[in-house]
Amino acid sequence: MKERRILSILLICILAAIAITACGKEDTPPQPDNSAAVSQPGANPSNGNEGQGNAAGESSGQGTASDSEQAPAANNPQEGSSAVDKAAAADPHSIAVLVNKELALPEDYEPSDLVYPDVRFTFKEKIEKRMMRSEAAKALEEMFAGAERDGIYLAGVSAYRSHSTQTSLFNRYVARDGEEKAKTYSAVPGHSEHETGLAIDVSGSDGKCAAEDCFGGTKEAEWLAQHSAEYGFIIRYPEGKEAITGYKYEPWHLRYVGKEIAADIFERDITLEEYYDAVPVSGTP
Repeated sequence: MKERRILSILLICILAAIAITACGKEDTPPQPDNSAAVSQPGANPSNGNEGQGNAAGESSGQGTASDSEQAPAANNPQEGSSAVDKAAAADPHSIAVLVNKELALPEDYEPSDLVYPDVRFTFKEKIEKRMMRSEAAKALEEMFAGAERDGIYLAGVSAYRSHSTQTSLFNRYVARDGEEKAKTYSAVPGHSEHETGLAIDVSGSDGKCAAEDCFGGTKEAEWLAQHSAEYGFIIRYPEGKEAITGYKYEPWHLRYVGKEIAADIFERDITLEEYYDAVPVSGTP
């Protein structure tokens, strides 16, 4: 009897030990696999570049783009902002509208925001050809002031022209020089940049060589060639580009297109036609 009781007690102890061991294994949490650890947001120290992707317009939401994924160059009219640019080229109300021998303004177009820029002109009367669109007029005032800081004194010669004025002017030139020659320096009505209210002929304050070839050798012309783009203007009919623009070199003829486009055209030494990748005007003057 006594031996059976001892055996029973031993059996109970063994079973209890087994049960305790099994419970201990179930309660022990598994150890993490360090080789497969994933970094949590904020776990790494800052590299000082947070938010710069969005600021530069390069973030795709999936990290920094590689060099091959960078946005196309802004100065390539085939890429990037071409859709916006080309829409502006056809919009008569846009400061970037393209008007030339092939592309005309609507027959009834007349700018609605014409003002008199507060600058010197070669005449005193407040007449039509003294006006420009408001944005261009403000830029003209800033450019004239900038020129004076450099010791250059400019004067306006002719800015806005209505459709009827351009018609009268062109007909006069045709009567004097014949149509073929007249078209090398004057626009057919509807095709004149002066009708946009964004163009102006400029001379020195003394009015010498105003809208004449001899203006090209003056200090005023040299200053305009180097600095007009800083104020949003371009030399619309540059030398050597006659086959593209359809007009002879006119260093006095400025066209307002805004600072961004003007800077691009100046840096690349191109015309407004080339900026828009437009078909060059056929034939040379």
